Amino acid sequence: LSNPPSSPSVLSLGAGSREDWEPEGEEKICAVCGDRATGYHFHVMTCEGCKGFFRRSISKGVCFTCPFTRNCTVTKAKRRQCQACRLQKCLAVGMRKDMIMSEEALQMRRVLRKRKQQEREPAGEPAELTEEQEQIISILLEAHKRHFDSGFSQFAHCRPPVRLYIHSLSPQNPQEPRVPHGGPLAPLQSLPGDMLPDIFSMLPHFADLSTVLIQQVIKFAKEIPAFRSLPIDDQISLLKGATLEICQIQFNTVFNEETKAWECGQHCYTIQDGALAGFQQIYLEPLLKFHISLRKLRLHEAEYVLLLAIALFSPDHPGITQRHTIDQLQEKMALTLKSYIDQWHPLPEGRLLYAKLLLLLTELRTLKVENTRQILHIQDLTAMTPLLSEIIS
Repeated sequence: LSNPPSSPSVLSLGAGSREDWEPEGEEKICAVCGDRATGYHFHVMTCEGCKGFFRRSISKGVCFTCPFTRNCTVTKAKRRQCQACRLQKCLAVGMRKDMIMSEEALQMRRVLRKRKQQEREPAGEPAELTEEQEQIISILLEAHKRHFDSGFSQFAHCRPPVRLYIHSLSPQNPQEPRVPHGGPLAPLQSLPGDMLPDIFSMLPHFADLSTVLIQQVIKFAKEIPAFRSLPIDDQISLLKGATLEICQIQFNTVFNEETKAWECGQHCYTIQDGALAGFQQIYLEPLLKFHISLRKLRLHEAEYVLLLAIALFSPDHPGITQRHTIDQLQEKMALTLKSYIDQWHPLPEGRLLYAKLLLLLTELRTLKVENTRQILHIQDLTAMTPLLSEIIS
């Protein structure tokens, strides 16, 4: 990977120019006509009028013709003057045809939803996911699949992992490798009695790996309309605060509980590789415990992406200006996760699942603090990856 320019920032290192990060419109403003928006409809924040217009136009397959120059201004006052340009504007801002259900399917879903709700109410069972919650999950899943490469093909461009060992210069217990930065490493197995791990031998590869993962997180966040609607400085603050946590949640999807290894395409990493990058036992042991605990919950992909969103929209990071808005977004993601669990993990299986996930998110926040502390003390790491340095600054 080429080194980023000097004076790095999240904008220049991972996400293009500052203009690429500017919000696409004020919050709760229809991206099509500028009227007051009521939520995300067909992947875009729009008003009820443009939502209905887009659904009707696509469902009926109407072919509109602009009577002017095909460049009409679409505003709240003028949106009815040219249907062709209004529809073109809907498509241009990202409204998706594939998210429209037929009238028959909509009616069928309303009937089934009402019937299920009536059946569940006497038993006190939770209602199923709302249309907005289903759309949230759809957006997050698509963003995750588009930008998290589970095969880790981008690692082919990284410096290859090198696991080096050195001969001991003095008699030591082979189960007590030499100590970096004042803390013991987790025992490394299958080493000859006179061999010790060369601390930092995995550091160059770890630096490249972290850069790839951080770039993926930035692209994932940019795919979420609610994130893009925030002020640019808040976007940066959220990324700085949550990127390391998001990387760990994504990494858990490739964790093998039996071998206790992260299987990343052609590469396979163990907790010992973290030791060879210079991380200490005080961080590595809780990290491994976290991944084992999370993997044991057998989460669906939808639950993983909702965890990513909850971690992203954390209102207590430094520099946040729209704290109330971000708090509402996090609450919406959390409620969607709770509703999904209630629907897809019936009792008794799902009784404590939501509470366990919240506890693991709290553990992850603590791990991030220790991770940041150790990164700052590992020789040359922040110099090797300016993007990581910017994230933890």
